[in-house]
Amino acid sequence: MARIKAAVIFGGTAREHALSLASAAEVIRSIPKDKYEVICIGITRKGRWLYFPGDVDDIADGTWEQDTDCASAFISPDPLYRGIITIENGETTIRRVDVVFPILMGKKSGDGTVQGLLDLSGIPYVGSGVLASASCMDKSHTHMVMDDYDIKTADWRLITQREINDLDNKCSAIASEMNFPLIVKPANSGSNSGTSIAATPDEFLAAVKLAFSSDNKVVVEKYIKARKLEAAVLGYDMPVCSPVGEIRNPDRTYDPTDFNVSTGDDLTVPADIPKDIERKIQETAIAAFKALGCRGLARVDFFLTEDGELLLNKIGTMPGLRQNSVFCRLMKELDYSHDELIVELLEKAVDNADRNY
Repeated sequence: MARIKAAVIFGGTAREHALSLASAAEVIRSIPKDKYEVICIGITRKGRWLYFPGDVDDIADGTWEQDTDCASAFISPDPLYRGIITIENGETTIRRVDVVFPILMGKKSGDGTVQGLLDLSGIPYVGSGVLASASCMDKSHTHMVMDDYDIKTADWRLITQREINDLDNKCSAIASEMNFPLIVKPANSGSNSGTSIAATPDEFLAAVKLAFSSDNKVVVEKYIKARKLEAAVLGYDMPVCSPVGEIRNPDRTYDPTDFNVSTGDDLTVPADIPKDIERKIQETAIAAFKALGCRGLARVDFFLTEDGELLLNKIGTMPGLRQNSVFCRLMKELDYSHDELIVELLEKAVDNADRNY
């Protein structure tokens, strides 16, 4: 029986490049080679797409793009080909693909851009589509959808590029409405790059300007002193939610500006919370997943305040997929080994390719 051709796309121009490489290496190792033929496509930090035929260890340590056997490659948007076109020595080769695993995070990667290309190609792929990927990447859209579905988030405001000429007055108005401290972040960013905590008007204005250097929209949120809880959602028509974990490190205070805080190393699972709170988190995670049109998988972050209020923080449509990543550790609580989880994602992507959400 012919093996299923699975293309794994990794890298990208976003700050999460290294996280993507680490996840991709472990995913590739978990794909059963007796059933799947893996085709590796890497995207460099400068945005070049390369077919990579080398060793998976070179992906993990970032040396993959130095392989002399790499060749220029791209996914054909023409559904006639349903595959990857490589260019080597002026000659093109078409490699048919049955399913794509786009292990991409951040802007121009996990924000719907690559998903749109895959939709044009007609190739099934793991994870959410264009709209859900874009809406979860854009924090202002996540807030708006959650507001519409009565899912609580932190109090927030939006500043757009059109308001830059009146930035002083805009910031003053927001500060008077929300009070300090405030979290200021680019609306579109997969990591916490460009995110700041502002405790004074001067810090607030500086934080907004910094956030504008990364995006054309800035989200301002009320700083929440809270426990940081995590849930993993898996599925399509009837998604399931994992037990809830908590990001904890006794030697480090949670800092929303620190990209490296939310790692599996800091995860305690199950979280030490009452059962009714866990059920509410699981129900809310699935409700948010459906409201945003997500599919396949997502990591959903929550805040639990000192007075017991539950707030949704954000949704990641392509979370880290190392064995020790938060998403994978949570799914292990549902008895998914890493190998089983990766195969499940690939199989369900093919099974649900013709569904619209």
